[in-house]
Amino acid sequence: MFRSLLFVVAGIVVTAFMSGCAVAFAYITPNENTIHKVAKIWAHMLLTLTNTKVDVIGRENILFGKPKIFMANHQSDFDILIVLSYIPGQFRWIVKKELFTIPLFGSAMRNAGYIEIDRQNRERAMMSIDKAAQKISEGKSVMSFPEGTRSKDGKIKPFKQGMFYLAIMSGVPIVPITIIGAEKIMQKRSLRIRPGKITMVIDKPVDVTGFSIENRHELIENVRNIIIRNFEQYTAAEKGFIQTFEKEIS
Repeated sequence: MFRSLLFVVAGIVVTAFMSGCAVAFAYITPNENTIHKVAKIWAHMLLTLTNTKVDVIGRENILFGKPKIFMANHQSDFDILIVLSYIPGQFRWIVKKELFTIPLFGSAMRNAGYIEIDRQNRERAMMSIDKAAQKISEGKSVMSFPEGTRSKDGKIKPFKQGMFYLAIMSGVPIVPITIIGAEKIMQKRSLRIRPGKITMVIDKPVDVTGFSIENRHELIENVRNIIIRNFEQYTAAEKGFIQTFEKEIS
């Protein structure tokens, strides 16, 4: 627990410093891309600090030079660090509005062009979707957790519909991302951090052509099933490896 406390304190210091840098950069060079690069450095520093190893599978599935919507399952705060560090290129987050109230950190996110969403207010949520559509029209990609919040039990929850409205309206592909093992590093509502390994699977882009608002549920289930399939496949593979290793050393 003492180690976790040191990690948390160090993480707060690093976050405050990097947030300050992001805010300063906004005045020196008001470029969202530069500030997003600062965020990537921040994420990588925290993963290194906590001795978190990440194995990325499917980098070749990312289409460079074209906007897309990344959608990932959400089990831990570390999910944010993982996708920031290991998804190449520029993208903009759609983030719950509560994070924008954090001093300095919230200002850094605004300067990076990240979009706040109020899931309790449908009208404001749809305005956030419109802002995300504007980012896509500018050629930028968007990142989201369609479950809306972190899973308590590790299971992948039903997906919110907002991001799928965005995908259908903008016509850009959805890139399903599966994160395995993040909840073992840091569980929901816990400050305890356990060094370990995380697997991130980037699947092939899902073409939204042919889908409409009327049959959006088919698209939602399609994307969710891809993420669940990868989660189950790589979780089973990890368990099989551990069992084989235990037999060899017993």
